[in-house]
Amino acid sequence: MRLSGPRCDPDSRKACSSFMSCLACDGNTGAHPKVPEVVDERPAEQAWTSIPISAIEHFAYCARQAALIHLERYFADNVDTQRGHFAHAVVDSGGPSVSRTGVRTWTSLEVSDTELGVHGICDVVEFPDGQPVPVEHKSGSYRPGSAADLQVAAQVICLRRMFSAPVPHGVVFAGKHRRRYEVVVDDGLEARLRDVVDRLRQVFQAGALPAPVNDKRCDRCSLRQGCMPTVRVDTSSLFVPQPLGRWDD
Repeated sequence: MRLSGPRCDPDSRKACSSFMSCLACDGNTGAHPKVPEVVDERPAEQAWTSIPISAIEHFAYCARQAALIHLERYFADNVDTQRGHFAHAVVDSGGPSVSRTGVRTWTSLEVSDTELGVHGICDVVEFPDGQPVPVEHKSGSYRPGSAADLQVAAQVICLRRMFSAPVPHGVVFAGKHRRRYEVVVDDGLEARLRDVVDRLRQVFQAGALPAPVNDKRCDRCSLRQGCMPTVRVDTSSLFVPQPLGRWDD
């Protein structure tokens, strides 16, 4: 990589604290600009009165994954997540439109519910007969009863409050098979959602990473390198003296 721009003379480089600060020098005077202070601009969410809807699916899949993303702000891409980015390119544009079948839609619609304590963005909300129906886009396949159902349920509850409408179900669009799957949000699914949200909030408020699971879920997880699921968690025995063995001298 070629870096352009003025550089200081060799003598003034000796005063540089690092090579990169040297590249930022004034080439004529050897004066170094003041390095700006790094300020953490992340929102203060210690109370976690509202949980991101995306974190619900992460937590239902793996509690440590959710904490890495939303507490540690750690994320890494792999082929699966990149496929998801490309699949969402259309719905991430945001705004109202009309589908090819004449149904009014709104992409990237922000939703929230203070009673449940969640907020997020619906990929697509369709309005057949004037009633909102969230459509969650997934690049892969869909399995009934999976974590995606919880994400759709949270969106449905938000839309019920926001539009004062019944909204009995949502939809998961699975890109792998190009199919739509209806997710009925009944009392059972809502109770399951509330339990997950409560446990998720407790983990976030505690502020500590849950232990790694180190099972088949880790095989295709993009966070595997940073998560380090095979690293020993219990270190209490590392400093316990071990008994001496027998030596045949």
